[in-house]
Order: sequence, then C-alpha cells, then structure tokens
Amino acid sequence: MTGRAHSILPGVAQGQVLATAEAISFWGGVDPATGLVIDVHHPLAGQSLAGRILVMPGTRGSCTGSGVLLDLALNGRAPTALVFAEPEDVVTLGAMIAAGMFDRPLPVLRLTADAFAALSQAATARITETEIQAPGLTIPIDPPATAALDLTPDDRAMLDGAQGEATAQAMRIICAMAANQGATRLISVTRGHIDGCIYASPANLTFAEKMADMGARVRIPTTMNAISVDHANWRAQGVPPRFGGPAQRLADAYVRMGCQPTFTCSPYLLDTAPAAGEAIAWAESNAVIYANSVPGARTAKHPDFLDLFIAMTGRAPLAGVYLDEPRQARRILDVDLPPGIDAAFWPLIGWLAGRAAPDRIPLLRGLVPAQPRTENLRALCAAFGTTSAAPMLHVQGVTPEADRLAPQADHARITRADMAAGWRMLNDGPEQVDLVAIGSPHASLPECRALADALAGRAVAVPTILTVGRAVLAQARDDGTLARLQAAGVQVLPDLCWCSISEPVFPPGTRALMTNSGKYAHYGPGLSGRAVRFGGLAACAEAAVTGRAPQTLPPWLR
Repeated sequence: MTGRAHSILPGVAQGQVLATAEAISFWGGVDPATGLVIDVHHPLAGQSLAGRILVMPGTRGSCTGSGVLLDLALNGRAPTALVFAEPEDVVTLGAMIAAGMFDRPLPVLRLTADAFAALSQAATARITETEIQAPGLTIPIDPPATAALDLTPDDRAMLDGAQGEATAQAMRIICAMAANQGATRLISVTRGHIDGCIYASPANLTFAEKMADMGARVRIPTTMNAISVDHANWRAQGVPPRFGGPAQRLADAYVRMGCQPTFTCSPYLLDTAPAAGEAIAWAESNAVIYANSVPGARTAKHPDFLDLFIAMTGRAPLAGVYLDEPRQARRILDVDLPPGIDAAFWPLIGWLAGRAAPDRIPLLRGLVPAQPRTENLRALCAAFGTTSAAPMLHVQGVTPEADRLAPQADHARITRADMAAGWRMLNDGPEQVDLVAIGSPHASLPECRALADALAGRAVAVPTILTVGRAVLAQARDDGTLARLQAAGVQVLPDLCWCSISEPVFPPGTRALMTNSGKYAHYGPGLSGRAVRFGGLAACAEAAVTGRAPQTLPPWLR
C-alpha cells in the first residue's frame, strides 16, 4: 500500500494510465473534438486523453477548460478518470456538470504525493469506489468530503427551490464546489464576469441554452467575455452559419439570462472595474489574475459554468484568494532586469514567471526600475495565466499587496539566459509572416494609439487585425484613432478575441503570424495550426509593413 486517495467525484474506471508531471490548460491545450493534446509546449503534445486514466498534478490556464471537459464527456472522448495531486477546480467543475446535468459520470480523485508518484509509474489501473488497483499497487480511496456549510436562510431557500429549479441547480453545484474547496460558508459578491460565452465547443451552447430554458437569471451586474464572432457582422465576414449561428446563439443565451453584452476579455477596462478589496466573481484567466494582482480586488479563478451559477445567486465559496492567507506569495522570483527593455519584456516575464511558479503565487522582485505601466501589467498577467495555475501574482514596489509573503516562501531567479531561451521557444516561426495579430487580451485605447503611432501613416503589407472591446472601439472612434488605424489598412474587430477567432476572419492562407501577446504566442500554435513569432508592439508594426520579423534576439537580450 502506498499513500491514499481522496474521492472528489466517485465512480469506477479502468484503462491505460497517461501520466505527466506538468499541468495543462484543457482549453487551448486539448482539442475538444478529438481529445488530442494540442499544446505544442506540453510533454503530452500529440497524445490522446480519450479513454485513459489521466494522472497529472493539476490544471493551469483558461477557465474554459471546464467546457472542454464537458464536451469531451458528451462526445465520448474524455479521459476515463481524472487523478490529481493538487486541489483543482476547472475540469472538476466540468465533471460535476457532466454527472449532475447530463448523466455522464467521470471519477475525479486527489492523491497524496507518494500515491501520485506510484500511480504515475503504472501502465494500467482500475478504479473502484474504494480503491485504486494497479500491478503491485493498491491505493485506498477516502470518500468525498461532506463539509457542513453554514448557509443563510436565503441560501437555503435558493437550494430548496424557492426561486426555481435553475437556481436550485446552481446552488447545488456551488455547495458541492465549496465542499471540494474546504469552504464552510459562502460569500456575497458584487459583480460577475462570464467566460462560458466563448463557443469553445458545442457543450457550452448545450449548457447555456438548457439553463436559459430553465429560466435562469443573474441577480448581480454581470459582464460577458469576448465571444467567438463579431456579433453584428459575422455573416458579412463570411463566417459559415454552422459556426456563426451557434456562436451567436450562445452569446444570446447569456444575454437572455440578464448578462450585459460587453463581449470583452478585458473587463477591467470598463467603467465597472472593481475596487481594492471588492469581492467579485470573475472567470477568464487574464482578467482574474489582473483583478486580484493590480487593483487588489478578490476573486477566485472560477471555472466556466460556475461563473453563471455564482452570478445567478450572488454567492461564492469563501475559500482561496477570497481569504487573506491564500493571497500570500510562496515563491520569490528575482528578475535580472536587462537595460533598454521594450514592451515585449513584460509578456515574456509573465510567461517565464508562470513556468517558474506553476502551482503558487509568486512575488517578482527587481522590476521597479522599469516603472511598469498598466498595459505592461496587463500583458504580464495574461501571459502568466498560460503557464501557471495561480490566480494572482505580486510585483514588489508595484502591486498593492506585495507585502503578503508566506513565512516559508522559497526563492528562484529568472536570468537573462532564461529570457533568451523563452524568447526562442515563443519564436519558432519563420522570418516571413503573413498576418499580424494584436489584442489578446483585448487592446486598450493607449495600445490602439501606440499601434497607430508605430505605423506612422504607413500602409500595412500583410493582414493586420486588432481585436478590442466595444467600449474601447467607441473611444477609438471618438478620438480619431480608429480612422488612423483603418487608413493604414488595419482591421479593427470588436466582440471576438484571438483565442476564439476562426476562419475566414482568421485569414486562411496564413502560414505564420506575429503577435505582441505572450498569451497568444503560447496558445496560437495549437489553436491555429500556424507558426508564431512574438515581439513588442513596435516590432509587430514593422512586421505589418514589411511582412518580415527578423529572427534575432531583441537588443536588450543580445
């Protein structure tokens, strides 16, 4: 006997063991239609998860992973079981929805470190309600947690169906997630942000329309993430109805439930941005990390579907970074700041910081002399979310809670050699580029102006697409920035974002693209099937004009 297992969702399974020591984002990392790992940076790239017992530390990256897991469960391509070493919410929530709303049970387990190490070496395994069996190995399973939640009378009324079956279903899932997280009570939140409106898979639409048809309504102000089409113009843009129709129906289902059609992955740019200490309920990884880290608001990285349930009830599990202690940094990352950095430094450092702290909140030191602006911090947080599961980070001397440091925090360093190696990993494409992709997350008005300034009246030679939220688009129109960009040949698109764009809006003839986004540089190869180059906004402007991105390190890394 080696170690123990704890049951999160009970069930039985058997099959080959597929083990990895590196977490993965199911969205952008796993194809929901096939179950294949498409994250080219992951050790399991090209492997199929279908029908296998997936053994991994946890997940990272996008909140949309819950929708991918649900789609895999509904189309028969899911792992036969999920086995983690760390607390995990995103795909666990997808498994809860699959079992509770669609009768597709899928066991989820969490193992002690010794049991996880032992099972990772097994070729096959069998999971019952009480134990995991593998050749030469038996791991007992403890039953699921049954934490007694201290519910308010209003909570109990919602749970008992006083506000309808949709709200009761929402409260059942919230209570189950609270038990999984070790919460003893719920917290009221002031506003929500929905990530599940991206048409990542048919399961997102199936879920949303089922909830809307049940009469679901949000009870707190709730914004919406970028969707998968330009809502008003997708037909004129040539998007096939087989994709554009369901994508629009998905967005409309959330609007029917009372959500605001903001359609942006940068909700912190809206007038409704949260204040320090405000308890909110956001999904979308970049938005969550920024909200916690920069203004100092409080939100867990809520999975898709749970975001709606919390918006419907105004209540969330009081756990994780809603509390003080879990917001402490548990790893100090000293950054060797090169002289003369440009804007590309910040997403690169975010991406490297996530790799250096994949399972914990870091404190980045050494960045004060660079005087990061809001746009720099947005890029840092977005890239960090692709490689880390942590819902926030701290920057010494910059972010408001950087003094929150765990007593036993360990140390690591990000060197210039690390930066050069990371740069090469994110620049695997050729010198010739056919597309320039800006706006992941959605660009701010200062970024729109900076792109127009960098083009300096020159016309682009390759398709150059900038994605923005509706509010920023209106601001850019009012101050003349939109006219400057369009005069240079830049296509400015609202509603959709690079991580949800599809052909033909994404130019089909593209072989290689360039982006200023660390997030899209990470996800782009798997999502688009194209080679990717990465650089700062000025370098992207030059690539847009010349069609070339020289294969050299930037001056500050030479």
